[in-house]
Amino acid sequence: MLQTIAPDVPREVHGDGRFVLPRRNFVPAYLRTYEEGRLKEKVEEVLAALADCTVCPRDCHVDRLHDRFGVCRVGRYARVASFFPHFGEEDVLRGWRGSGTIFFSWCNLRCVFCQNFEVSQIGEGEEVSPRDLARIMLRLQEMGCHNINFVTPEHVVPQVLEALPYAIEMGLRLPIVYNTSSYDSLHSIRLMEGVVDIYMPDFKLWQREHARKYLLAPDYPEVARQVVKAMHEQVGELVVDENGLALRGVLVRHLVMPGLLEDTREIMGFLARELSPDTYVNIMDQYYPAWKAKTEPKYAEINRRVRSEEMAEAFACAREAGLWRFDTRWRLLRRPRPWA
Repeated sequence: MLQTIAPDVPREVHGDGRFVLPRRNFVPAYLRTYEEGRLKEKVEEVLAALADCTVCPRDCHVDRLHDRFGVCRVGRYARVASFFPHFGEEDVLRGWRGSGTIFFSWCNLRCVFCQNFEVSQIGEGEEVSPRDLARIMLRLQEMGCHNINFVTPEHVVPQVLEALPYAIEMGLRLPIVYNTSSYDSLHSIRLMEGVVDIYMPDFKLWQREHARKYLLAPDYPEVARQVVKAMHEQVGELVVDENGLALRGVLVRHLVMPGLLEDTREIMGFLARELSPDTYVNIMDQYYPAWKAKTEPKYAEINRRVRSEEMAEAFACAREAGLWRFDTRWRLLRRPRPWA
């Protein structure tokens, strides 16, 4: 197995060959589900949920089939803010041709520090039909992207599933990445079983009071714990091909926030204990004050960048928990990282 791995793929990715699957043996999950006739059943079930919307944990119970809006502000059809080959994603996703990202407009969270608030809170973007969304997927495949990366899909799971049969019939064959805030309904995640190849949950906060203040969703920690476990039960640890490109599994993101290291410690312990010490984790230092965190005095405690010593402690927490598969982008940076 080791002889098939490209020499520049780091051990964090391949785990001495334990987490490598030859690409020739990989078939996207959704193709099998489609061929077995189960995808049509999933589409019918999830579209019915739009009539009295329970697609996400907000449980708004509005008729989105007739363009009634709940918290997410999305009606019958999804809105797309942008789509392109993204080279800012994790190494295992971006490769050398980029991750085929589709950024959905609006969001079911209200993060006061959101760095993309123009899209998530103001709703920049255009409404797309199921066939339009399928064509976007195919366009990204034609551009050479390594995967299709749905960004913030929690509130548009029905629309994504509805578009997939069209995309498959047009020739879609890439792995699907479900790039989520982790504020998903358990029902939606169960419907995505046999559809999603790679789950990429962003586990933000652990403490209920922090979720209430910074996400405006006090139930977020409980929801995130449930759905992240469900994702792992479906697809397991992250598996890559010979070149270190992700094929299947869970990749967990965590954005370290100023002064909230206890949340980080708890999340890292949860991942190692409830998922696996082999969970692939991206501990991110990209936080900066944005949206309301930058302008409103009541969020003054998070109106700063994360310090290097906080990042060092975050990585120490992860290692103490037993985690070891960390995203490898720091290797490419010219300046040394104190936590590496």
